[in-house]
Formats: sequence, C-alpha cells, structure tokens
Amino acid sequence: MRLLVELSARAAYAYQNDWHRKLAGRIWQALRDTPYDDRHDNGEPPGFVFSNPFPPEDAAAGDSRHLLVASPDEELLAYVADDLQRDRELNVGEMPLYVDRLAPLSTDVGEPGSEGTLETGTGVLVRIPPERCPDYGIDHPQGEDGDTAVYWRPEHTMEPFRTQIENNLDRKHGLYAPDHLPGPSDRSGDLFDGYDLLKTFAVPVGVTDRKRLTYVLSKWRFEYTVRDDHHRRHLNLALDCGVGERNSLGLGLLNLPKPDEDETEPATSRATSEESTEAQRVE
Repeated sequence: MRLLVELSARAAYAYQNDWHRKLAGRIWQALRDTPYDDRHDNGEPPGFVFSNPFPPEDAAAGDSRHLLVASPDEELLAYVADDLQRDRELNVGEMPLYVDRLAPLSTDVGEPGSEGTLETGTGVLVRIPPERCPDYGIDHPQGEDGDTAVYWRPEHTMEPFRTQIENNLDRKHGLYAPDHLPGPSDRSGDLFDGYDLLKTFAVPVGVTDRKRLTYVLSKWRFEYTVRDDHHRRHLNLALDCGVGERNSLGLGLLNLPKPDEDETEPATSRATSEESTEAQRVE
C-alpha cells in the first residue's frame, strides 16, 4: 500500500539532491512513540520506503509536488498520514513544502499469469559483502584482505545483483510476512523475468549528521510474469518495502506503471523515475 502526499511549494527553492536523510527524519518523527519507533537505527530493513519530492526540479512558490510513502503495514502509513495532517509544513532541507492532500493508493502486480514491468523510482543500492567477492570473481579494490562491502557495478555481472536483491527481499520477508509462508529463495524461479539496466550513477547521501557517503546506485526496469500466489506476494512485498538496501533513506522505491496511461498513478510513477541530473554518472 502507498500514501500519496500532494504538496505545494511554500516559497521558491532550488531542488536539493541530498533529500534522503532530511525526508527520512520527518518520517521517523511521525513514528516516534509508536509501535514502530524501535525500528529506527536497529540495523534491519524498516518495512517502508519513500520517494523524493517530485518532480525533482526547482520550484516557484505555489508549484505542485508529490511524495510517495510505501509499506506493507497500513497502520504504519496511518501514523505517517496523521503526522502530516497535524503538521502540514514539510521542510526537506531548504525545500519548504506544504501538505495539501493525502490519498491512499493500492498497488498490486496482478493475479497469476499477469505480466508487467516494475520501474525503480529512486536509485537501487546493492553492496556485495567482501567475503562473497571471490565467489563472484570480483577483485576487491582493497586487495584480498579488503573488509568493506563493494558497490555493485555493471562489470560485476548480473549474478551478484540478482542474488543480493533476492537475499535482501528474503530478509524483509522474514521480518514482515507470516512465518509459515515461503520466502523468495524458498521458491523456484527468478524474482524477475528481465533486468533492463537504465543507468548507474553516484550520489552523495548524508547517513548521519556528520557523515556523508557517496553511494553507487542503479536504475532499472524489471519485467515479470506472476507465476503463482506466492510469487505475487513476493513482488508486492518488493513494491511495499523497496528493493536493495537503505530503504530508510528512500532508496529502492519501485513503481508500477499502468498500461492504460491513466494520469493518476502513472504520472507519479513516471515522475519519480528520474533522479536529479546533477548526479554523477558511473560508467
């Protein structure tokens, strides 16, 4: 499920690339003193993901903007919605916004046999643990004794990307799905039928008040055919929780464009599919 937040600019602003942590702070504020407060900085996927304020461009006072927050937990989204209704000023760094309207959105990849495409709305972060680098034939940049994770790049081939994405979704399934249901790796077949890499790029992200990291991210178009009800559930979990790492910073959001070109959900899906042009491309 998703929460669509319709916004307007309270004043003119220049779009900021470092929206990730500032927007995350407002969402965690909404979850403070709720049953979800203990998810903050606990090292586990948070069970939600969100978009950048989009479209990602400079704004004049009064311009319309949008925000999406997704989660498999409707109660979590209700807490976020309640906070945004009570305090309608939404300041994302130097981008002063006002919450005009909130609306729930339902997303579903479709019944078994359905075919479709999922597009990454924000960059996907995949890090390969150093101990797995030899398995994939990856030379660690720090040598054989390197102890840091390696950002996935196209030259690393698709195997580590697919494996890390599935392992990450397994982790989310273990946290936010019923225990008796099989996770993605318990079922045969790939999560997606096709992986169309659109681009890789580097973007600086503030991860704490004093620490900034430059993440290597990737943008994708994933094709799928729903094999059965379990596969449908796994794909919908990816829609609700995001793919890859650092979803709590808004990374890994997926969108489900509709084929009928209806201008409600597809417009938001397409708008979130492009990051700022100032991000550095990684060849």
